[in-house]
Amino acid sequence: MLRALARPMVRIVERWLPDSLVFAIILTFVVAAMSLTLTDSGPVEVLRGWGDGLAGLLEFIAQISIVLVLGYTLANTGPVRRLLRRISRVPRSPAAAYGFVTLVAGIASLISWGIGLIVGGIMAVQVAQAARERGIRLHYPLLVACAYSGFVVWHMGYSGSGPLAAATPGSFFEDLAPLVPVTQTILAWWNILAIVLVLAAVITSMVLLTPRGDDPIVELGEGQNPLGDPLGRETAEVAPVADSPEDGRGEDKPGEKTLAQRLDGARVITLSIGLALAAYLAVYFAQEGLALTLDIVNWSFLAVIMLVVGSSAQLVKIISEAGKTVGQILLQYPLYAGILGMMTATGLVEVLSSFFVSISTPQTLGIFTMLFAGLINMFVPSGGGQFAVQAPIFVDAADRLGVSHEVVIMAIAYGDQWTNMIQPFWAIPLLAVAGLGIRDILGYTTITLLVSGIVFGGVLLFLGPG
Repeated sequence: MLRALARPMVRIVERWLPDSLVFAIILTFVVAAMSLTLTDSGPVEVLRGWGDGLAGLLEFIAQISIVLVLGYTLANTGPVRRLLRRISRVPRSPAAAYGFVTLVAGIASLISWGIGLIVGGIMAVQVAQAARERGIRLHYPLLVACAYSGFVVWHMGYSGSGPLAAATPGSFFEDLAPLVPVTQTILAWWNILAIVLVLAAVITSMVLLTPRGDDPIVELGEGQNPLGDPLGRETAEVAPVADSPEDGRGEDKPGEKTLAQRLDGARVITLSIGLALAAYLAVYFAQEGLALTLDIVNWSFLAVIMLVVGSSAQLVKIISEAGKTVGQILLQYPLYAGILGMMTATGLVEVLSSFFVSISTPQTLGIFTMLFAGLINMFVPSGGGQFAVQAPIFVDAADRLGVSHEVVIMAIAYGDQWTNMIQPFWAIPLLAVAGLGIRDILGYTTITLLVSGIVFGGVLLFLGPG
């Protein structure tokens, strides 16, 4: 049934869904039209809200770009390449491969959404390569869709920005209501059960989508490696780096390396900064506990890179290639920041949320909160930013209807991660690693949307007022 349902979705997406950049541009004008018709704002207010908002995510854009660059770089260091190849050889059948990639991406996303996106993309590539070497045919777009499907649980895990904001002293949430500890949200038994149920349902769905009979299969091409191999397979695994003939060094004494060349190829240089970063991280975690932030994830990546890379010269070559993966982020994310600016400046979010609150009861507020969060996520695909906009509205609604705050907190989180499956924003980093476009996977991740939505809704309906 799922395979029969997926086929028309794949065809519709391939035929009608525009490129992710075009999607963001169209969405900009849709939100502008909604702001003009559903609020009292005029064209000048809408335009000003959009323009002022364009720079609203600059810090985040830099952070996610560094995540992508460092993730690519780490994947191309010799020791990590060997480790990933070993892990990627675990699945021994197509069905096992799809389930394995989904599970690994899901677990990584629960630790940190940034890790989940990069690990998911890397594992999809590595599993596809390992399967090709064994003669196992895998449908590569489905495999990458499995990697992105694991991301559907990120906001239920350790880096969930909404629940963390609700539990953090000094956050904006403290002005709305008493803080809600993570033991009542992320670590609540019903949320942990929901994680298990969602992952089980999504993994099962991806396995059931395994192509059979005459179903088309698009494999990762022979010799194709979306992760790149900037140094060549052998060079990436061995510390010595060939001297650059055009750097102008050592010309007077052929065969002898200059001091500069020795420093460029010395492992001790990168090793020393790697040890310094590792020491900083040890102190940080000792003082703060396992408090992952996007910056800490980045410095963790960088520390590992510095500890395992052969030399600074090798690192420069890899990271130069890695820079090619961030173009879409730098181009598209400011457009989403502008959309967020429009929605907050014109009050469009409040107008839409008032409708959902008006039709809710104590038993259904959680579900309607999730549905509204899923809708807003299509326009404002930023977990933290979305929670900041929605929390004041739905905490007040919860107080009026007698619903526990933890219910609406996690309902916002569920809705945010739920419609990520049909929103290109978060898929861009993973697709950059995997070398595909949004049209290649969205038909399959729509199935993830449907399956996970049933589980999320069922959990919230069961909780009721909490």
